[in-house]
Amino acid sequence: MSFIDSLKMALSSIWSHKMRSLLTMLGIIIGVGAIIAIVAIGRGGEAVLTSQFAGGGNNTFEVYYDPSDEEWGSGADPYSATQYTKEDIRAIEAIPTVEQVIAYAQTSTEIDYTQENATAQVVALNESYYQLNELSAVNGRLLDDRDVDMGRRIATVSEGLVEELFDNGENPIGQIVDIENTPFEIVGVFTRENHSLFDFTMDEVLIPQTVWPMLYGTDDMDILNVQATSADHIQEAGENTTQILNENHSLAGDYEVLNMEEIEEGISQVTNITTIIIGGVAGIALVVGGIGVMNIMLVSVTERTREIGLRKSLGATRSNILLQFLIEAMTLTTIGGLIGTGLGAGLANTVAFFVGWPSLVSIPIILLGVGFSMLIGIVFGLLPANKAAKLDPIEAMRYE
Repeated sequence: MSFIDSLKMALSSIWSHKMRSLLTMLGIIIGVGAIIAIVAIGRGGEAVLTSQFAGGGNNTFEVYYDPSDEEWGSGADPYSATQYTKEDIRAIEAIPTVEQVIAYAQTSTEIDYTQENATAQVVALNESYYQLNELSAVNGRLLDDRDVDMGRRIATVSEGLVEELFDNGENPIGQIVDIENTPFEIVGVFTRENHSLFDFTMDEVLIPQTVWPMLYGTDDMDILNVQATSADHIQEAGENTTQILNENHSLAGDYEVLNMEEIEEGISQVTNITTIIIGGVAGIALVVGGIGVMNIMLVSVTERTREIGLRKSLGATRSNILLQFLIEAMTLTTIGGLIGTGLGAGLANTVAFFVGWPSLVSIPIILLGVGFSMLIGIVFGLLPANKAAKLDPIEAMRYE
C-alpha cells in the first residue's frame, strides 16, 4: 500500500468519527495555538521595549554621570554640576567617529492656562530630538530648527496635556500657556508613535532649546545622546566622548556611556527566557494532547482488529499496518496543529492590534508549531501502530 493510499484511509477514518477526532485534536490545537501566540506576543513586546529603550538605533548611546561614594555621602545633589555645556557638545561633535550629538534639557513644572493648571515635563529641544523620539503632529505642527534659531516662544504639547487644560472641543492651537510665568503659544499637538497600552508617560511640553536660558538662566543641557558613524565605531566614540567629558569637568565621579546595543541584548535575553518558560507551560498541553491521541488510536486499533486481521490475511505486511496507523496519528495531530496555528496567529494579531505592538507571527514559528505537532503524532502514535502491526491475523479475524 502506498503512502497516498494510507493517507486517504487516515482521512476517511478521521472524517467518519468527526466529533471524536475533533475532541482528540483539542489538546494539540490548544498547545500549538498557545505556543504560537506566546512566542509572537513575546517578540512583539521585545520589539516595543527595544524601540523605547534603544530608540536611536544600535549606533546610538546615552552618556550618564556615575557619582563617587564621596559625592553620594556629601548630602548635596551629585548631579548639580554635571550638565553638558556648549563646549562639551562642540568637542564631542569634532570626534571623527561621531555622526551627531543629540542634547536636550528637561524638567517637571506647572503649566498654566486661564484657570486651569497641570504638571508636565518641559523639554527644550532642537530638531535632532526627533532622531531618538518618534513623534507625529495630530494637530498643528512640530517644532523645527528655524524655531530654535529664532528663539520663538512657542510650544507643542502632548495629547494628554490638552485633555488636562482644555475643555472638550476647544482647539488648543494658538492658545497661550504660561511656563515659569512666561507666555508660550501652542503651535501643535503631538503623539508618540508606536504608543502602546502599557505606556505610562507624563504630559509633555516641547519648546525651542534657545528659550531655555530665559526660563532657567542656563543653556547647559542635562541629557546627552551621541550617534556614532556606525555600530562598528560605537565603542571608540563612547570612549572618546567620556574622555572629553571627564577631562572638561574634573569631577570626583566619572562620565560613562549607556550602550543601546547592550540594552537591546539584555531586553532580548529577558523576553526570551520569559517566553521559553511560558511556552514550556503551554507545551504541557501538547503532551496532554499527544496522550489523548495515543489513547484514541489504541481504541481505534481495538475497534478495527478484524479489519487488521483481514488485511494481513490478504498479504499486508507488518510494516504496512505500522505505517497506516502512524500516518493516521500524524494526520490527526497535523490537522490539529494547523488549526492551532491559525488560532494562535489570530490571537497574537488581536493582542498586537489592541496594545499597539507589531505583529511578529513569522513563517519559522508557524513551521515549528506544525512540525512539532507532526512529531507528537509520530511519538504518541508509535505504540498503537506497533500494537496493530503485531496482531496475529488468525486471532484478529476471530475478534468479536
